[in-house]
Amino acid sequence: MEPIHVLVLDTVMDRGGAEAMIMNYMRNIDRDIIKFDFLTNRDYRAAYEDEIEQLGGKIYHMCPMYPKYFRQYKKEVYNFLKEHPEYKIVHSNLEERSYFPLKEAKKAGVPVRISHSHNRPLGVDLKLIMRYYFRFMLKYYNTHMFACGIEAGDWLYGKKNRNNVIIMKNAIDANQYRYNEETQNRMREELGISGKKVIGHVGRFFPQKNHTFLIDIFKAVHDRDKNTVLLLVGGGEADDGLKNQIRHKVKDLGLEDSVKFLGVREDVEKVVQAFDVFLLPSLFEGLPVTMVEAQAAGLPCVISDKVPIQCDITGNVKVVSLEDAPEKWAEVIEDVLTNFKKKDTYETIVNAGFDIKENAKWLKDFYVEALKEAGARTPGAMG
Repeated sequence: MEPIHVLVLDTVMDRGGAEAMIMNYMRNIDRDIIKFDFLTNRDYRAAYEDEIEQLGGKIYHMCPMYPKYFRQYKKEVYNFLKEHPEYKIVHSNLEERSYFPLKEAKKAGVPVRISHSHNRPLGVDLKLIMRYYFRFMLKYYNTHMFACGIEAGDWLYGKKNRNNVIIMKNAIDANQYRYNEETQNRMREELGISGKKVIGHVGRFFPQKNHTFLIDIFKAVHDRDKNTVLLLVGGGEADDGLKNQIRHKVKDLGLEDSVKFLGVREDVEKVVQAFDVFLLPSLFEGLPVTMVEAQAAGLPCVISDKVPIQCDITGNVKVVSLEDAPEKWAEVIEDVLTNFKKKDTYETIVNAGFDIKENAKWLKDFYVEALKEAGARTPGAMG
């Protein structure tokens, strides 16, 4: 029998939080029943595309979703959906910009249209005002409201809709990230940091992740203890503009020998084993996948007060205000490095509902039932 075809909308299938989340589900969902394909708005071949094809998925590329392309983008999406009537479910990870493709999906007769919130932007600027408008209009075109956490849901849909928001957890393969001392020691040896105290960060070089302040924090840590190193995992924009700025800052502060830029990695589950503490001074977050991964690896985490406290799964999370000086952050990190001992947190992660196996079953059942409720003919098995 033909599986249910789900079209996932994303900007680009590179190694970011929302992308890592949907890939975890794709790897673990019953692909005889659910078939994921992807529609992106970048024209280059991205990091996950080889694996998507290996798992039986297809990747389609549209024009960019910039204001000057809005009209073209909407036309291309509508024509695509009319040419591909097999897609009865559209699952959009485009935040408030989901307004554009979901409006076209409704016009094209797609019965199940999911918008998915992964973040909670803060502050007010012209761009954010436009985002509020798109957010307001979104409710006319989605059939289901997803979010990674409560605060991300409040941002996109408003607190008054909290009871109608479906939390789709940023679940991971907890066993894959499980703390292993042998892996820890091997990774440290490979990275040339054996015997060091290791602060780690996983995140794309985007302003949201606050890398500039992160380097200031590490400078304060390193001033206290020269036996510390910082590992930065993640890529940047197409031109690596911000990443290069951070490289220059590291050089100017004389930290070149103590900060390692590891780039995009396919073995993040191994690299995080080398960390002693995970550092996340973000300006805003939804409920980051990286926090689940770090805690699954048995790590203590030091995060900003702009990261939702709901991401504390293990009780090993310290919150520091972004208003505090780097020295205050360094004090907290030093205390963690001195007093925390990593341990196996697998059972805690599973019991908190963040293991991918059960969540993938839940999502499969959700898609099947949503199609039934929409009155659409549901192909494939129902089990």
